Amino acid sequence: MKQAMPRALCVLTAALLAGAATAEEKVLNLYSARHYQTDEALYADFTKQTGIKINRIEGKEEELLERIRNEGANSPADVLLTVDAARLAKAHEMGLFTPVRSKTLESRIPAHLRTEDWFSFSVRARVIVYNKAAVKAEDVQSYDDLADPKLKGKVCTRSGSHPYNLSLMASIISHQGADKAEAWAKGVVANFARAPKGGDTDQIKAVAAGECGVAISNSYYVARLMRSEKDADKKAMERIGVVWPNQKSTGAHINVSGAGVLKHAPHKEAAVKFLEYLASDAAQRYFADGNNEWPVVKSVKVDNPALTRLGPFKADTLPVGNLQMYSTKAQVIFDRVGYR
Repeated sequence: MKQAMPRALCVLTAALLAGAATAEEKVLNLYSARHYQTDEALYADFTKQTGIKINRIEGKEEELLERIRNEGANSPADVLLTVDAARLAKAHEMGLFTPVRSKTLESRIPAHLRTEDWFSFSVRARVIVYNKAAVKAEDVQSYDDLADPKLKGKVCTRSGSHPYNLSLMASIISHQGADKAEAWAKGVVANFARAPKGGDTDQIKAVAAGECGVAISNSYYVARLMRSEKDADKKAMERIGVVWPNQKSTGAHINVSGAGVLKHAPHKEAAVKFLEYLASDAAQRYFADGNNEWPVVKSVKVDNPALTRLGPFKADTLPVGNLQMYSTKAQVIFDRVGYR
């Protein structure tokens, strides 16, 4: 016959288990594809405010998505934080996220910048940069203008397979339809100054050097160079102009940094607290000041000289969840027209 556990021991065991549960809530396991040193202050502030320690694993988006899927129900990950709406939507398609209901998130984040299981926390825009000595600003007022034959031999971009360009193309498909989007892509390819290569900073510097007349870039790369203390960067920025595209139509295409709580998160309460923190005024200012992105919470005021210089703009309000709907089609079209 099994001997009954002494009452004192039962009480002690229960207390230990309760203590373990409490300790467990003070931990958050974050898988992050954001690789910005300034985010360290963001995480430190969250821990200071909540007492929740962040254990972080960083990696490339595709690697993290595959890792979470392979870990399955045993995954220690609580939150996936990454850039680009298409990548967040991919995580949703893979069934990695769990729906989150939060009055805080729903009240602070605009509806077009969230879905039922992932949320945007910062915004960056896809802007047009041009060489002031080679191209007139009035000739590059929209993304459509990049396909105009007058820019033949003047357009530089990064790879058509990069998610930033795929998301832009997905937005064009959503607004104009696949046929018009393909015609646009053909026109852009016909105007290439060189084969796509490098990142957005490389495109900006190529425009400044005169290798290209015009290029597309995420806004925060432009802002970084604006804030640079290097003489070479200052001289480069003197040679280029920046255009907010599509101001008379859909508005500039925007992309996001965002996050979601993972399906098998062992610390779901802490995970939701982290997402709610990312929507706080303090965190929103970290995004703006640290990586030159715009807050998604409209009431938050930021003091970033580069963002001030770039000025106000009309942003596309296409729901970010729609971008994944056309990302596969975008890649098919790019491949077909030779945009690689």
